[in-house]
Amino acid sequence: MEYRSISIEELRNRTEVPEDRPETHVAGGDDSFAHMFERSEASRNFKVGEIVKGRVISVTKDFVVVDIGYKSEGQIPVGEFRDAEGAVTVQAGDEVDVYVDQAEDDDNLVELSKEKAEKLRIWDQISEACERDELVRGRIVARVKGGLSVDIGVKAFLPGSQVDIRPIRNLEKFIGLDFEFKVIKFNKRRGNIVLSRRVLLERERAELKAKTLERLEEGRVLRGTVKNITEYGAFVDLGGIDGLLHITDMSWGRVNHPSEMVQVGDEIDVKVLKYNPETERVSLGLKQISDDPWGHAETAYKVGDRVSGKVVSLTDYGAFIELEEGIEGLIHISEMSWTKRVKHPSKMVAIGDVVEAIVLDIDSKNKRISLGMKQIEPNPWTLLHERYPVGTRILGKIRNITDFGIFIGIEEGIDGLVHISDLSWTQKVKHPSEAFKKGDEVEAVVLNIDVENERFSLGIKQLTPDLWEEEIPKKYTIGRVVKGKITKIHDFGAFMELEAGVEGLIHVSEMSSSHVSSPRDVVTEGQDVLAEIITMDREERKIGLSLKNVGDGDDADTRSYLERQGKSTASFGDVFGDKLGRKNR
Repeated sequence: MEYRSISIEELRNRTEVPEDRPETHVAGGDDSFAHMFERSEASRNFKVGEIVKGRVISVTKDFVVVDIGYKSEGQIPVGEFRDAEGAVTVQAGDEVDVYVDQAEDDDNLVELSKEKAEKLRIWDQISEACERDELVRGRIVARVKGGLSVDIGVKAFLPGSQVDIRPIRNLEKFIGLDFEFKVIKFNKRRGNIVLSRRVLLERERAELKAKTLERLEEGRVLRGTVKNITEYGAFVDLGGIDGLLHITDMSWGRVNHPSEMVQVGDEIDVKVLKYNPETERVSLGLKQISDDPWGHAETAYKVGDRVSGKVVSLTDYGAFIELEEGIEGLIHISEMSWTKRVKHPSKMVAIGDVVEAIVLDIDSKNKRISLGMKQIEPNPWTLLHERYPVGTRILGKIRNITDFGIFIGIEEGIDGLVHISDLSWTQKVKHPSEAFKKGDEVEAVVLNIDVENERFSLGIKQLTPDLWEEEIPKKYTIGRVVKGKITKIHDFGAFMELEAGVEGLIHVSEMSSSHVSSPRDVVTEGQDVLAEIITMDREERKIGLSLKNVGDGDDADTRSYLERQGKSTASFGDVFGDKLGRKNR
């Protein structure tokens, strides 16, 4: 539907007196009886509340005197004839439309009003505009309860819901602006006019939408205006229909917030990615207008290349480096330093830093590039073989103690591990803290250097010869009787300490010649006993013992032999051979 717009000025200019209104005679005419009669007849046609024409007789400081053909003149406050700058806009002889407010007062003066005449005339014109379905133009002048006040010649009300198609939170931004409106409610008697701008916008939008739908298809590039921005994207008005430009489709590069790419009111070119005619949902893309940079990534970046880029994101496992718009590489936390134990990437780099790195791997299909910072510098682990050949003795401080061993500082950021099994040849260490403290300075031998896995193995027991190689097998031969203390008892037998770090096992079957239900029926922890060595396994470092046919050590012959030998071990042959010799003598 076509609307015709009427401005405030047009309303105010439509002030001609209708032909059926009685004409008035101006003052200053013939004073003849006929003229006086005509004035008298005319005066009888004037009614309070009418608009009549009059002629300005004089302009004083406070009033404008107007002759409307009545028996007495009327006066109007001069303020009703001042313009915005305060200047009086009429002079004697001018014709004006006036409103008869009161026929005659106590001073025999007619009370007239120019403002009321204008307002009534405007009300008439607005009424006619409503009948002809015309639009009115006005200026929003103030914020009022529930909406805005609009000056269309008279005050009209614009509800907040009728300001725009979408709800508006800040209505104050419309104050002082001129718009066209449609009158949706008009009551002259109550002085009530309600306007709508939304109706016009919806009509315009419907017309634009129809034109847009004619050329809306997937793959087409259209120009639109950014209407709204959210955390996940921006809504773009394509002309009567909105499309969503998701944050992931704004740039091939990283976008933290849509406001980094667009602002409300921006005109941008977008590509239609998806369009559903039924739901009228449109998905748009901005980055799709240009080529995907990953298309040339394998050509631009080769394994081993030295590159530089800006740190754009940090995670617990590494830092993402922007090599160019749309292409990022990851420096894993393990690739940041050869020697430092990096707990978090923020300890090495910060967002915004420009860093250099080496390309370790590239997977353009999955859009991944692996980078390394530490590869910029020589790998100190490759130099350790030259500095510390296997067998080298080193002296260092214990930096850490764990259940499985102790770590000794070799160089800055490089520690060597002495495994718990390499602490002693003979002593069984339950926990390294039993023998060492953090900060202790200890000596160790280099056992192995694993450059690939960055492991430096050390040993402490290797500083001394292995007693199990020659000394222990020679000292504890099969058939010898040894004296020792029971240290531990289990269901399967008891362990007996032969000397510091050397133990032997007395199996339950070797406790007695008769049946034994439990080792505890024969021995107790801490008890000193004599036992015969029945097995010796140098590789497994195990000694087997037996209590069968051995006295308790209080036997006079056994005790005498041991004292005579000055040692705690003897063979059965020595003991019982000595007994047999004394008997034969």
